[in-house]
Amino acid sequence: MELLVSLPTTVVVFHPRERRAKCTVRPLRGRPDLAFCNFPRMSHDLTGYVRLGMGGPVLSSNDMSCGLLVLDGTWRHVEPMQRAHAAVPVRSLPPLTTAYPRTSKVRSDPDGGLATIEAIYAAYRLLGRDTAGLLDHYHWAAEFVELNRQFWPN
Repeated sequence: MELLVSLPTTVVVFHPRERRAKCTVRPLRGRPDLAFCNFPRMSHDLTGYVRLGMGGPVLSSNDMSCGLLVLDGTWRHVEPMQRAHAAVPVRSLPPLTTAYPRTSKVRSDPDGGLATIEAIYAAYRLLGRDTAGLLDHYHWAAEFVELNRQFWPN
């Protein structure tokens, strides 16, 4: 008898000033494993969730049953979103390399900064979750997977 385990939905929070044309996760709307909301509204109970971010312990097998909270915005816009969700424990990703071309003339991105879809894909891959279709609409998918192949479990 096969036991099916239901994982919590991954919650993606968009900053309202984020440019929709540059959003890497909007094509994933409608997936049953993802829920989307606009900051600052939050209609999801985040008990048992971890927030993908920087400065926390690396995501591990201890987090397999946790829901994922993902904040989507430029680094400038993400800062207030992080403060608003400070109660959700932070988990970092290993030192992955983004394939997304960065062109900011105002700020430099922190080392390890990823496109939102890259972060979700990496988290799913590291936690053994189904990644089917996640990168289907991401132009730099093959390059991202190849750049980081040493991190993917076999």
